[in-house]
Amino acid sequence: MGLFDRLWPRKRATPVQETAQTRALVERLTVLSPSLKLARGYRERLVPALAQSQSYIRALVDRLPPAREASAANWLADPYIHAFFAAPDEIAHVLSRSPELHAWFDQHPLARETWAVLGMAMNERRGFGVEQHGDQVHSDVAQTTLSFDDHQVRVCGESEPDLREQIVQRVVEQIALEGLAQIAADESRRGALEEERALLRTRRQLLTRQCAGTQHMVGERALANAAELAQLETEIAANEQALAALGLKTEAIEHELAVICDVLGHPAQHANVEMRQVTLSPMNVVLEHAQADGGAPIVFPLARIPASPLGVRAFSLVRFARADLVPLPTVLDADSRFVI
Repeated sequence: MGLFDRLWPRKRATPVQETAQTRALVERLTVLSPSLKLARGYRERLVPALAQSQSYIRALVDRLPPAREASAANWLADPYIHAFFAAPDEIAHVLSRSPELHAWFDQHPLARETWAVLGMAMNERRGFGVEQHGDQVHSDVAQTTLSFDDHQVRVCGESEPDLREQIVQRVVEQIALEGLAQIAADESRRGALEEERALLRTRRQLLTRQCAGTQHMVGERALANAAELAQLETEIAANEQALAALGLKTEAIEHELAVICDVLGHPAQHANVEMRQVTLSPMNVVLEHAQADGGAPIVFPLARIPASPLGVRAFSLVRFARADLVPLPTVLDADSRFVI
């Protein structure tokens, strides 16, 4: 310790306390990638990164509107449920298509209801319609209509706080999986670069041998070979630089942990929620402020997860009663009648 350190000791950073949630996520990550345990101080490095992602995602989840009662009886009364479903009879039928919903009720035989995440595809259609201003009716008015389909229920909870906590853990886990996917992509790129390097070196060796007997000549072929050799050297240098950027294979474990910590430390780049606020007519036509009379304002989140193949999805927290659950075979049989 130096003189200045003894006179003015530096304040050490307070280590992040490991919670039950972060401990579970660390265990989950080491199951998905056991080699992480071989990295130096893997737990001490993972916990702060996980905590950062958890804090960010929890702030997003806290902003979500409260859960809505998803039932036919609530269709007219709740503008959210009215907007998400075309008809009251559709609610129980659509939600009962979810095997996860049935499995949850099977695993909780005493539960009378569940809280769930309802994910949906949102469609915006622009067209022309009829609009009334006072006593006058105007036709061919530009309008935007919202519709929701592809309703999915995958995550259920015993209460709303339980459901929100599950959302936090699952999104953080998804971010960590994105880090593992980047590592897999790096390894795949390393393999491709090593194959390319072997081919480039073989070409250089063949070209050098071909030029050996013509070095004393000044002909077109010799000049062409020299130009090709110079181009090869440039490609080999670029290849070596790309391989160096991936690090040595002996450093792969440290690199793997560093990538995951970096991804977890920047959660906004891998998951984001945008709150969409609109005022809708009973026909789901988007109303402007001047037309808002008779419309219902709703706020719903749009989830943007780059790693997800579904892209942007609207979703809502809902409460669904066991009494409204339609048996899965009945739902599937009813759906199959519309399949050609």
